[in-house]
Amino acid sequence: MALEMRPDCQRCGVDLPAQAPGAFICSFECTYCADCAEALDDQCPQCGGELTDRPTRARQHHDSAPPSKVRHFKG
Repeated sequence: MALEMRPDCQRCGVDLPAQAPGAFICSFECTYCADCAEALDDQCPQCGGELTDRPTRARQHHDSAPPSKVRHFKG
């Protein structure tokens, strides 16, 4: 099963394209930008888990494994 590849930072709402670096996730796929992950000291505020670099997904795989379009920013 492929990662959901959420399109935005849950803390500030900045766009996080699946094919671009700079996103950080916990084991539950909560997703944050680099600035927010740093501000959170690389710890997920939802579950307390470690935030790590999310791998990128090459654009040629977006048709067979599309990134999520559901935004999670609640600000």
